[in-house]
Amino acid sequence: MPGTRIRRSKPPRTKRPVELAVTSPAFQDSERIPDVYAMDGGNVSPALYWSKLPEGTVSVAIVCEDPDAPQREPFTHWVIYNISPSLPGIPEGIPKEDKPADLGGAEQGINDFRNVGYDGPAPPPGRGIHRYQFQLFALDEMLSLPPEVTKLALQWTMEGHVLGKGVLRGLYSR
Repeated sequence: MPGTRIRRSKPPRTKRPVELAVTSPAFQDSERIPDVYAMDGGNVSPALYWSKLPEGTVSVAIVCEDPDAPQREPFTHWVIYNISPSLPGIPEGIPKEDKPADLGGAEQGINDFRNVGYDGPAPPPGRGIHRYQFQLFALDEMLSLPPEVTKLALQWTMEGHVLGKGVLRGLYSR
């Protein structure tokens, strides 16, 4: 009908994710990451633990990235997802396998080095201190993704499914 306005309803409001605490016995938040966890050191993934996950959490995902890398987007060091919410965290030294056996269904994607699993800090020499963000996501579903998934594909798939989020920051320089 001419002159009639169509009223559009607002999209449903999504809840803000619950803030989660993420810790590691390897380093405190915003402190230096020990060399054993860096690319030039042992290149070992650190153990990570989290606080109580929100009700309805079906899986956990972790992304580690360097926002100070000399490129447009943060440099991805680790993509791991479908971690069981029954675990209090993940152990140190997760093997560089698509599906690490000790994590009951967890899967690892590829990082920006084009490797499966964790590759530690490796900032360009002389470029100062870089921040590394270990981001934890509590999700309301298991993710169905192909092998060698990237951070970007993981983020798209997680959209609208994040119940909680936490970040542990570490510092590293060469």
